[in-house]
Amino acid sequence: MAETSAPANPAVSIVVPVRDEADNIEPLVEEIAAAMAERWSFEVVYVNDGSTDTTETELGRLMAERPWLRQLKHARSCGQSAAVRTGVAASRAPIVATLDGDGQNDPSFLPALVRALEHAPPRIGLIAGQRVGRAATRSKQFQSRIANGVRAAILGDGTRDTGCGLKAFRREVFLALPYFDGLHRFLPALVRRDGYEVGYVDVIDRPRRHGQSHYSMGNRLWIGILDLIGVWWLIRRRGRVPQSSEVMRNG
Repeated sequence: MAETSAPANPAVSIVVPVRDEADNIEPLVEEIAAAMAERWSFEVVYVNDGSTDTTETELGRLMAERPWLRQLKHARSCGQSAAVRTGVAASRAPIVATLDGDGQNDPSFLPALVRALEHAPPRIGLIAGQRVGRAATRSKQFQSRIANGVRAAILGDGTRDTGCGLKAFRREVFLALPYFDGLHRFLPALVRRDGYEVGYVDVIDRPRRHGQSHYSMGNRLWIGILDLIGVWWLIRRRGRVPQSSEVMRNG
């Protein structure tokens, strides 16, 4: 594979949060590079969220031949939202795209997300991937349908699927959002709260290659309910942004 030098000012930053995904890293890095090459100058920012396997070593090996690949590390696991925010804050590009590190998000959809945001008017702050043909167990699909239905009914965010890791957004829009654990599951509602609109791109899900999911019904349900209440409160408490103008005085 032909390598390029690290761009000083990349057009796009790809942020990938990972925890204990050593076996999934190399194939995903190669797929991301293939999807982005010849289209934009880019960097790939992996955020190692307290992994205890060989994730750090694997990323270090790949970085030696890929100057556009970076690794940031949390000393202990802080969660996916914290990992995403760390990556976005360290990104060098005005457009940031994200995807999960387990290989279920197909990087071949990254160009469609980035292109949609590039061609969108400034009022569009986020392009969200919407999964079709999910490669998940029936129980997980059922859980997602229930969670998405409840969230959409309460928040009115106009999004059928917020759980897809494939997203593209303007860096400054993301960093202006209120931060909390679980932020990544409510991006459409929070982006709309700040006065922006959301665009959508259908993407195809695929099975995890290696390892096991870190999520279960038990560790999602109650935390998700509390987060949902918190986001509802944030939306309700959002004040109108005053329109100001400078008053010119004579004399």
